[in-house]
Amino acid sequence: MKRPLILIAGPTASGKTQTSVLLAKAINGEIISADSMQIYKGMDIGTAKVKPEEMQGIPHYMIDEWEADFPCSVATFKERVKSYLEEIYQKGKIPILVGGTGFYINAILFDTQFEETSPDEDYREELQHFVNENGVDKLHEMLREVDPISAENIHANNIKRVIRALEYYKETGHPISAHNEEEKEKRKGNESPYAYTFFALTMERSKLYERINLRIDQMVEEGLVEEVRHFFEAGYSEDLPSMKAIGYKEFFPYFKGEETLEASIEQLKQNTRRYAKRQLTWFKHQANPIFLSVDQLGFNPETIVSEMLSKINLNNKDLEV
Repeated sequence: MKRPLILIAGPTASGKTQTSVLLAKAINGEIISADSMQIYKGMDIGTAKVKPEEMQGIPHYMIDEWEADFPCSVATFKERVKSYLEEIYQKGKIPILVGGTGFYINAILFDTQFEETSPDEDYREELQHFVNENGVDKLHEMLREVDPISAENIHANNIKRVIRALEYYKETGHPISAHNEEEKEKRKGNESPYAYTFFALTMERSKLYERINLRIDQMVEEGLVEEVRHFFEAGYSEDLPSMKAIGYKEFFPYFKGEETLEASIEQLKQNTRRYAKRQLTWFKHQANPIFLSVDQLGFNPETIVSEMLSKINLNNKDLEV
């Protein structure tokens, strides 16, 4: 029998934190963050990390797992989440996955196999030297010869992904695009190892954008600029995955004297709105989401949770851990 998993996904400022805590109380659940940046210590304000008092005694996982310079891959993320899922199930409780990052959510829901290969540092260095000498287009041609599908999907300027695809081919003898297609078909077929219920929080676009702008103003008041400055002054490279997060990357030009603070804040608002739009689009292409329009429910967490409970049969065998 498949074990239960509840997913609450939604764009930033849609009320996931309060809603997930109330639902956890109602169904004897515990919460796992599916946000790819809340795993990093010290990145609190910019990632809208749940505060201890907001947890209301409900255990939360995948928060403050690693230092901000740790190169966490989606495969590493997924394996850590799986260990926490097992821990929650062993307690006889129901895990609630709250996100977050679409690619990471799918990796967990469908137990995506990444076929991680051992890094060939010599070959990687050889490819990097090749691109330095010959340019990105020549490197992209190398990929097109062995994996035309990946070459079509990966821009020549995305050197990291081009090199990764070439590494994968050298290591396995198979194009990485074929493996990715297998995983995509698995998602299409809704082949999840879990009996999951997927709630997607949505709202009217203009209201969402208004809430995003207000939230960012509040983050700045709470000390967001100082939080990012800490990483900048500590020497964290803006090329680190953590520092490329929305809420952090926008302020590096300001600290370097290349941009005003006002322009950096406006850029953050714009980037957040664009990301929220992509999140809403992502929901529409997922398997069996239950859409909840939180604006029509008055942005009231209790009302939202009542709607969720009406969709979840707590006596259903699928919810037996």
